[in-house]
Amino acid sequence: MQSPFPKAPDCPLGAKTCPLLKVLRRLHQECRRLLQLAQTDPLTGLFNRRCLLKALEREMERTRRTGLPTSLIMIDLDHFKRINDTFGHHTGDQVLRAVSRIWSQNIRQLDILCRYGGEEFAIILPGTRLPQAVRLAERLQAALAAGPVCPNAHSVAITASFGVASFRPEEKMSAKRFLARADRLLLQAKMQGRNNVQYQDSSLPPAPTGVTQEERLAFYTKRNAYEQTYHHASQTQDVLPDQRQRRRG
Repeated sequence: MQSPFPKAPDCPLGAKTCPLLKVLRRLHQECRRLLQLAQTDPLTGLFNRRCLLKALEREMERTRRTGLPTSLIMIDLDHFKRINDTFGHHTGDQVLRAVSRIWSQNIRQLDILCRYGGEEFAIILPGTRLPQAVRLAERLQAALAAGPVCPNAHSVAITASFGVASFRPEEKMSAKRFLARADRLLLQAKMQGRNNVQYQDSSLPPAPTGVTQEERLAFYTKRNAYEQTYHHASQTQDVLPDQRQRRRG
């Protein structure tokens, strides 16, 4: 995504030597550093809770404009306290980093991955219907359960519980209420034995393959307009840092 800051400043007068140029560039670098600190979790490098709420509000507004749903996955690592109690908090931190990499490697570049707090994570899925969101949650569940993570020579088996919700354009709710909906489903997953995926409609049909007509219009036909809109937004408000390191799931 585009940075909210322009490139490093040049002399306002166009002079080759400027006594203020070093000061301007130092302030520019400090602003970028402070923005990074304000939006990211220092342990995992993922976006933080504050950034999650801003991004969710933005994607819900996009849903109202385009008609395409926004989905949200809430994740909680099962029995994480046991890892800290057994191996120590340093190993627990390593597990959180390892799990963050697993999530990052299995989502799309446009998805927004955040550490919600403690051992909880959240993933915003722009333009994603509930069946596809559930399928992604199940893929993440399988990826985590496929094998132990091995920080500091310790082999640690870990599972996670998932709550999946979707926001449709006709709904009237805030980002906090949307989060609460997904969080209730996450709690339901933990109450039903953990290591499972719960979603808001138990009669969900199988996820269709391919791209629907409305998705084709939104993501392909109007792609240039979409990019221009997002670029303009990135210049006028806080935006997310670059996530180009993520692979497409």
